Amino acid sequence: MLKTKLNVLTLRKEPLPTVIFHEPEAIELCTTTPLMKTRTHTGCKVTYLGKVSTTGMQFLSGCTEKPVIELWKKHTLTREDVYPANALLEIRPFQVWLHHLDLKGEATVHMDTFQVARIAYCTADHNVSPNIFAWVYREINDDLSYQMDCHAVECESKLEAKKLAHAMMEAFKKTFHSMKSDGRIHRNSSSEEVSHEFESDDG
Repeated sequence: MLKTKLNVLTLRKEPLPTVIFHEPEAIELCTTTPLMKTRTHTGCKVTYLGKVSTTGMQFLSGCTEKPVIELWKKHTLTREDVYPANALLEIRPFQVWLHHLDLKGEATVHMDTFQVARIAYCTADHNVSPNIFAWVYREINDDLSYQMDCHAVECESKLEAKKLAHAMMEAFKKTFHSMKSDGRIHRNSSSEEVSHEFESDDG
């Protein structure tokens, strides 16, 4: 009877060396992996001009011209001869991220997020400056009411502004098809019917 108990104890002890042997290796492998990776942002460096409320429900060509002129005038009154980019605009399939930059041109923790589904209109066609890209966003207030705000950024060139308009169009299409497949919009709607409010001409 005593011999049987001793055998059981011996069998229970046999796996222990294996566990003890592998555990230091696992810990050592974990220490070679960086605990935190430096996050890099992809996007277009821009100068954020700000936002201004706009009225109306139908947004046609030229609807952003007036609010953009207002934002541009405020910007030119305070700008210096050389005005550095103060933000990084990153357009993603379902969201638009506006990373604010510090004086060194590095992204800060402060970021504005825009839902693509709530963007009613965007364009890179403005008489005041061909380098301006603007979009009209439906902002939801705390009391569940909403207002339409026109946001604008100044790009380094006209080409960059056009690229942002095209990127926004692609993001909108992906968002539209996702919402359609989820049943959040009518099946008989088409991306062409809704995306006519997105203006990204190459002229």
